[in-house]
Amino acid sequence: MHALYLAWNYIVFNKLRTFILVTCVTLIAVLPISLEVLLDESEEQLLSRAQSTPLLLGAKGSALDLVMNSLYFDDEVPELISMAAVDKVLTSGLADPIPLYIRFNARRFSIVGTTLDYFDFRKLSVQQGRQFAMLGECVLGATVAESLGLKAGDTLLSSPETVFDLAGIYPLKMKVAGVLKRSHTPDDLAIFVDLKTTWIIEGLVHGHQDVNRVTDETLIMQRTETGVVASPKLFQYNQISQDNIDSFHFHGDASLYPITAVIVVPNDIKSSTILRGRYLDKMSANQIVLPEKVIDGLLQNIFRIKNILDATIVIVGVATILALILVFSLSLRLRQREMHTIFKLGSSRMTVVYLLGAEILIIGLLASIICFVLFLIVNTYSSDIVRALLIN
Repeated sequence: MHALYLAWNYIVFNKLRTFILVTCVTLIAVLPISLEVLLDESEEQLLSRAQSTPLLLGAKGSALDLVMNSLYFDDEVPELISMAAVDKVLTSGLADPIPLYIRFNARRFSIVGTTLDYFDFRKLSVQQGRQFAMLGECVLGATVAESLGLKAGDTLLSSPETVFDLAGIYPLKMKVAGVLKRSHTPDDLAIFVDLKTTWIIEGLVHGHQDVNRVTDETLIMQRTETGVVASPKLFQYNQISQDNIDSFHFHGDASLYPITAVIVVPNDIKSSTILRGRYLDKMSANQIVLPEKVIDGLLQNIFRIKNILDATIVIVGVATILALILVFSLSLRLRQREMHTIFKLGSSRMTVVYLLGAEILIIGLLASIICFVLFLIVNTYSSDIVRALLIN
């Protein structure tokens, strides 16, 4: 007890030295445990979204890009496919298709063009306002609304693909119809619109002044008996309202309009197998992938990296322990006069050993208590931490 009393007073007196030692021991002990907890939680959250998506149809190419763009709204846009792919799945009678067009963004958040079936599939509901019901309306994820300070009735302008080329994308002023309830998924970070709205942004669908009522002849290139050819100078609407919605029209075959992917919800296991078999043909331009299998492969690569991190932490831990031994050895040299005084008072060499052991014990206990508290915090809030890192 005397050794513990003396050791405690010495530790309290040398606050900076004690703080550094306790911090080193705590970090080496808590890092591997916390990393394991967070990786397990990350795996669970990533796999849960992939497992809830039966099949994903897209262009042949990188399956990972297709899954990351379609499920997690990653910036890497896969090769485009056409609406004909949706019609093909629908006419097969084997599954329900949910088209996705995820290419554009507004103020760093992805614009997800889809249908109302998506919200039923993901079990998303509106907390404020209503669902989009007409062209140019959008519904915001909870995090988007919170970050941008928007609510139902506000407006949001889509972003051009490049700063200097506004012709590539048609910047559209969208009306916020509603805000979704927080789902703690990537859907919180998305701006949802109807597919036709994304085609308006791309310029495939547009509305403009009635050429038959234009009085400025410089806006007309040619008038014929069959129609009027307008000049590029003709004003095009960048916001859709009840007054101008009838002026918006399609150009070309709508079945050839682009999308990035199709979520395929098969009727049963047999239907899923048949559908997957139809896209095994090497001549097919499209592919069907299992999101769970793709994400599982990604996680396997992550865990290979984790093994490297574990090895690095072990090496750093050994180096830290050696450094601690060195600190205590140097401390003994600096405390020679103190030890000499202890010997003069009649204490044996074992007293010095007890004092050092008591110091190490107290430092270890302090580090253990802090480690335990930190582990409880990480374990309790692991899902929130992972959501903040993965989703935000």
